[in-house]
Amino acid sequence: MACQELEALRLGLMNVLGTEDESIRSHAEAELGDDLSGPIEALTEATTLTALQRHLDAALVDLEEAIAATDPETDEYDYLRGRLVAVRDAERALARLTQQGESLLDGLGEAHHLLHEAFPVDE
Repeated sequence: MACQELEALRLGLMNVLGTEDESIRSHAEAELGDDLSGPIEALTEATTLTALQRHLDAALVDLEEAIAATDPETDEYDYLRGRLVAVRDAERALARLTQQGESLLDGLGEAHHLLHEAFPVDE
């Protein structure tokens, strides 16, 4: 059983970050196989943090539906529940990454503004 959400998120994050590590990409693609569709496929193709968050939310809905349809007495149910915990953790990490990026952007804007205040330029 593949952790589709996590591998798809890795591929999408590689797109966003511009990471070119072929071994990571090959491993993730092998885990996912050829049968990509819906939010999993969209995650692999995402190019922004916002798109990653949106598609991960949709993938979580699908995962929760799969859990609800699975017999709680099976190993598959336990695996799916564990996968849900891991994907929820990844969702929180992605939110932190987005917040940190926005904070960096704000900080750079403030530094730029402060520089212009300290060293005005005559035009």
